[in-house]
Amino acid sequence: MARILITSALPYINGIKHLGNLIGSQLPADLYARYNRGRGNEVMFLCATDEHGTPAELAAAKADQPVAEYCADMHKVQTDIADRFGLSFDHYGRSSSMQNRKLTQHFASKLADAGLITEVEDRQVYSNTDGRFLPDRYVEGTCPNCGHDGARGDQCEECTKQLDPTDLINPRSAISGSTDLEVRETKHLFLRQSALRDQLDQWIDSKTDWPILTTSIAKKWLHDGDGLQDRGITRDLDWGVPVKKGDEDWPGMEGKVFYVWFDAPIEYIAATGEWAEANGKTDADWQRWWRTDMGADDVKYVQFMGKDNVPFHTLSFPATILGSGEPWKMVDHLKSFNYLNYDGGQFSTSKGRGVFMDQALEILPADYWRWWLLSHAPESSDSEFTWENFQQSVNKDLADVLGNFVSRITKFCRSKFGEAVPEGAEYGEQEQALIAELTTRIRAYEGHMDAMEVRKSAQELRAIWVAGNEYLQSAAPWSTFKTEPEKAATQVRMGLNLIRLYAVLSAPFIPTAAASMLSAMNTLNTSWPDDVAEALNALPVGHDFSVPDVLFAKITDDQREDWQSRFSGKRD
Repeated sequence: MARILITSALPYINGIKHLGNLIGSQLPADLYARYNRGRGNEVMFLCATDEHGTPAELAAAKADQPVAEYCADMHKVQTDIADRFGLSFDHYGRSSSMQNRKLTQHFASKLADAGLITEVEDRQVYSNTDGRFLPDRYVEGTCPNCGHDGARGDQCEECTKQLDPTDLINPRSAISGSTDLEVRETKHLFLRQSALRDQLDQWIDSKTDWPILTTSIAKKWLHDGDGLQDRGITRDLDWGVPVKKGDEDWPGMEGKVFYVWFDAPIEYIAATGEWAEANGKTDADWQRWWRTDMGADDVKYVQFMGKDNVPFHTLSFPATILGSGEPWKMVDHLKSFNYLNYDGGQFSTSKGRGVFMDQALEILPADYWRWWLLSHAPESSDSEFTWENFQQSVNKDLADVLGNFVSRITKFCRSKFGEAVPEGAEYGEQEQALIAELTTRIRAYEGHMDAMEVRKSAQELRAIWVAGNEYLQSAAPWSTFKTEPEKAATQVRMGLNLIRLYAVLSAPFIPTAAASMLSAMNTLNTSWPDDVAEALNALPVGHDFSVPDVLFAKITDDQREDWQSRFSGKRD
């Protein structure tokens, strides 16, 4: 049994996330977690709300709530939506937790002891109109590297270039739009990432199985221009982790907090501590996942995220861990995704454009969305959500292929043999050919899932469903029954066992439908089909079943047109 640690990039607290956010990290991470549990591996799957920084303060002010209260409320909202989407986190934490506060201050202390933190008289943008220092991402302007007008002060999302606000051309406040900005002197702590550049470079070179998307972004940041730069890790804000050196005050840093991009990745570790506390576990129980001197040396650690988060996870967070000099578990595989676009443009939280997670669940159950998003995951390039494609994929894959198979075989069996697995004869040549084909396909499915090739996994799973349909079409038990009822019974027995097999294989993608299929087959047997012939005899002769309700209803043209119109503008 392998031990798999899985983290998904933390969704920001300021509002409900859209489907592009979902497929960029949490959903493929859930797919991988469910698959590994299904294979019998020990899994720790973690995520949390990212709660610090100016966006949380501004969102709370807009909601007329204290920021701590706003974050607590939004954490409940995001937790509920994650549950309804079937995201199977072992723990869904909060970056504002006491565990994260203590751990962030601990790492800062260790980095300072190692000589990797320096105090810098920094020049920071101050907005006279807003009456506050502006965090990097709240200064917007034109990117000096590529000319993109919507670049933020920390990074240009167009070319991924790391920036400082003072680099921007024609800067303005993202809060008020004011150009009445000035640069003021303030003192901040900087992490000396440049001192770790060679160590990070060697570490990234050792990751030969990482996606090209991931390594190319990391290398670009390491070597473009002057190479990896030192990074400010404190901010002049009220809300966040107070700057301390472990438990000690940090002279000159009073009233400052750690930068959200310093404390947020540390929450991956802290969330495991939260899990331990919530479940009556000991410190040793969470440390065995993270400390290589306490049992984590046999853990495989996989991170999932959108491509915009890659630089922080390949450079800044590893710099924190390496620089601490402590035996923390480093990421083994980083799975990054491109962007999912919406009907010819971009999903956008700030602009309210696209379909958001709560809205999606108002019109269809989670499995419809899970299937489409995962089978169209933006892996090698950006992908696009269109309502026509969504309708076509749901109707063909889920309703026509899988749903129709389950309905036909269960209803036919009930009408001819009753609601129990019929006896028939031993599996014949046709059944053995199907077993051989499925064995090949299931081994390929496992290979794609192990490699985190999401779209290829979905394609192979669909091909496994199709193989059952083609068998049923070829065997035609409804015709065979007229002359060879015993042979028809054998074919039906195969069909009913295929439903259980499909439930087990499909559960990572469509867990609710998979549970319905298992329930209809009256079985709790979720054993993985290491031996396909054995798996297709799991339901014995005489085993009772029931005909399930329709697994997936087709999307009508009227529904599609209605939704397309409803989601064509901006969210209120």
